[in-house]
Amino acid sequence: MRLLRRVGEIVLVLLALTLGVSGCRLTQHAPASLPLAAMTATVAATYGDHTGSMDIGGLTRTWLLHVPTKYNSLTPAPLLLTLHGRLGDGKGMASLTHLSQVSDQYGFIMVYPDGYQRGWADGRGATAADQAGVDDVAFLSALIVTLSGIYAIDTRRVYVAGISNGGFMAQRLGCDLSAKIAAIAVDAATFPVNLADRCAPSHPMPVLLFNGTNDPLVPYQGGIVAGDRGEVYSAPQTAARWAALAGCAANPASATVPTLVNDGTTVSDITTVSDITYSGCRDNALVRFYTIDGGGHTWPGGTQYLPASIVGKTTRNLDASQKLWAFVSPFTLAS
Repeated sequence: MRLLRRVGEIVLVLLALTLGVSGCRLTQHAPASLPLAAMTATVAATYGDHTGSMDIGGLTRTWLLHVPTKYNSLTPAPLLLTLHGRLGDGKGMASLTHLSQVSDQYGFIMVYPDGYQRGWADGRGATAADQAGVDDVAFLSALIVTLSGIYAIDTRRVYVAGISNGGFMAQRLGCDLSAKIAAIAVDAATFPVNLADRCAPSHPMPVLLFNGTNDPLVPYQGGIVAGDRGEVYSAPQTAARWAALAGCAANPASATVPTLVNDGTTVSDITTVSDITYSGCRDNALVRFYTIDGGGHTWPGGTQYLPASIVGKTTRNLDASQKLWAFVSPFTLAS
């Protein structure tokens, strides 16, 4: 058991090195040490990538921001926060997902926050952030307020997405910061039991889920996350629980996504991806669940950041970044 845990730690360190080093190239910068007023004057009129920081809870917190080429200060833009996995960082998340290109395509502002010691206090007690008592809900809430003071942001259209530890954190925000979040998207994470049992969003939360059946870290069938990092629901139970919270009809619609590329994730000759949608929810919310047959602890359509022998396979038959924006973008908080 100790040997298995040690191997797991080595894998996670490799994951951190990959996600942390292979970040996107910054084209324009606002020095992280600038006070808010100075940062506003420096970056508010420019496009591209910028770094930023704030002091909160006795810590200096940082992020990478992407302002799309279509941004117009006279037209409030949606905001998407995307959260990296444990031992990753914001730059690595930008590289993994290509969401900045999707931001340019559709005109939403993209921010990739950095976790405390490369992790998020998602409530499972499994990260340095949780163990240090870091209030990441407060940080991410303050980040939304801060960016809304710099850019023209439609605060009714703020969305959160994440992978792995970031996916667990996105769900925590869907429960604990729902008054500011219109919809969430979750990849390679399921519902932690302790969060699912107490979650009570202030509105029916639209949720998009991506899970690989061969994820070696977060068990598709539920149980204990690799490294003894908390007990979680299965992927189908996660979708059903979010659907129940949103008041959706009990019986979802099921479809398949045709195989376009022989990417090695297929388990049949017909499809690699199942598409399950819960509708009939309160306030027109939806819960949509993609099962990637043979998929791993990866971002569908993203970078294969480590060998499949370590993290599993990345499907090329689904672009999670495009699906993410298509799903969340119609949802708006009530005024």
